[in-house]
Amino acid sequence: MKYKDYYETLGVDRSASQEAIKKAYRKLAKKYHPDLHPDDRSNDEKFKEVNEAYEVLGDKEKRKKYDTFGSNYNFQAGQNFDPRDYGFSGFRNGGGTYTYSTSGGSGDFSDFFDLIFGGGSGFGTGRQAGPSGFGGSAGRKKSPFADLGDLFHRGSGGKAPGQSPAYQSDLFLSLEEAFQGGSRSLTFNLQGQTKDILVKWPAGIKEGQKIKIRGDKQGLDGDLLLKVHIQTPYELEGLDITMDLEVLPWEAYFGGKKTIDTLHGKLKVKLPAKSRSGQKIRIPRKGYQDRKKNTGDLYLRIMIKNPEHLSPEMEKQYKDAMKGV
Repeated sequence: MKYKDYYETLGVDRSASQEAIKKAYRKLAKKYHPDLHPDDRSNDEKFKEVNEAYEVLGDKEKRKKYDTFGSNYNFQAGQNFDPRDYGFSGFRNGGGTYTYSTSGGSGDFSDFFDLIFGGGSGFGTGRQAGPSGFGGSAGRKKSPFADLGDLFHRGSGGKAPGQSPAYQSDLFLSLEEAFQGGSRSLTFNLQGQTKDILVKWPAGIKEGQKIKIRGDKQGLDGDLLLKVHIQTPYELEGLDITMDLEVLPWEAYFGGKKTIDTLHGKLKVKLPAKSRSGQKIRIPRKGYQDRKKNTGDLYLRIMIKNPEHLSPEMEKQYKDAMKGV
């Protein structure tokens, strides 16, 4: 098995703050997100690696556990090691690749992740994916991260003394799924039991909020607590959304109108003349809406993009313009 350097994956130092890790993740998630490259699937694997790295480093407890494991053995990125040499059981050697000999596995997380955080205790896998992103992409091949397995561990879950602890996990939703509300059928492997459970979430659920599923109705000795994580290529700060708006140089100079997709439907916006890259356009009450109907703003960040091809006439105009510079 190869050691994964999650810090290297996100391009941050080991001493990086949680905020710096979050910013690095957002930048890379936007760069490799499948919704931004519908005709190019070559970024899918990189996108999965970035999300796995943030799943660990973005969580203080997981990060601490990962750092402890790495510092104890001074591993380097890509270094091969046999898990059995470090006290991990339940693995078998398959031609140089070590995998669990027990059933389970997240599918979208690596064996290395499963080694440290799974412990062979069982995973859940989503069987249904909703739409992802504003662009109505439900009709094309779904994102490889849309049905990310939900890793379970036992925790206190707010139980009173003497009661069984809850099972805790993570539920990953696209921005549109969280905004609209919905349901997903998940398969969980818990203590040798396979459970198909329909998980429902309300419209407007927010990052970090938890969904509780009564364990007694599922034949379990504890409740299920799912912590929500919203996956989006855009920036979500509270209820405000910031998304990039690509414009051509002449559009930026002369201004005009652009039609965009938002959570609230298509919207025609006015692009001011002589716009600059990085300039933001604020659209009130077109951001995220929570369960109490509080609505944030949508910010469009102008990004001037040069055309890939120019007609001979336009190329001449560009050259003539350069002569006056």
